[in-house]
Amino acid sequence: MISFVQLSQTKYIIVLSNKIVLILSGGMDSFTLLNHALSKDYEVHCITFDYGQKHIKEIECAEAISKENNLTHIKIKIASTESIFLNSALTSEEVKVPHGSYHEQSMQTTIVPNRNMLFISHAIAYAISNQIDQVWYGAHAGDHFIYPDCRPEFLSAMNVVAQTCHTFPISVEAPFLNLTKAEIIKIGLELGVDYAKTWTCYEGQDVACGKCGSCNERLEAFEINNFIDPLSYNI
Repeated sequence: MISFVQLSQTKYIIVLSNKIVLILSGGMDSFTLLNHALSKDYEVHCITFDYGQKHIKEIECAEAISKENNLTHIKIKIASTESIFLNSALTSEEVKVPHGSYHEQSMQTTIVPNRNMLFISHAIAYAISNQIDQVWYGAHAGDHFIYPDCRPEFLSAMNVVAQTCHTFPISVEAPFLNLTKAEIIKIGLELGVDYAKTWTCYEGQDVACGKCGSCNERLEAFEINNFIDPLSYNI
């Protein structure tokens, strides 16, 4: 965690930093990642994105989580995304959220094109402005099958860019990249995470549907850990 802070055009100082920018969606993975970071005594700056998602309740969760933990938190609205995210079930009213497992072909409609690159790019800009040298996001192994921007090769490529896009290098980290959802929940339960404060369902309702891929993965992960999900479901 070494940052290079420019004093002039030719002179730099090296700063040992314990600060990170964490992309906090309000879901289970990013909330667990936040608690993991706090347990390691990082100073966390949270950033949440409104990209026109139906499940806007996750933004409310992110805001509440940040406020409760007295964390620096900003919300960024990605403007004019309707035209580029048009065919995603997470953003379009014309495309229904598919139900079932993430291993079904129908889940392809939940891809939001290039979403994580947009998020990480904004987070890097915020990190640079605040002389922070790490950006974290909550990609995990369960995402690899369906989402290209959660795979190891994407993370590696983003790091190549982040290391060279400014006068000091930025590191993009996904500490849970090789963990399953169940393994992430196990970490969270050991940390005492209250998952009632999170939101996972892709449907834009007040109560989780319990049928979409996101809900199914969440419920299965709790079952593997022999723990009852504290959320209510419409099933």
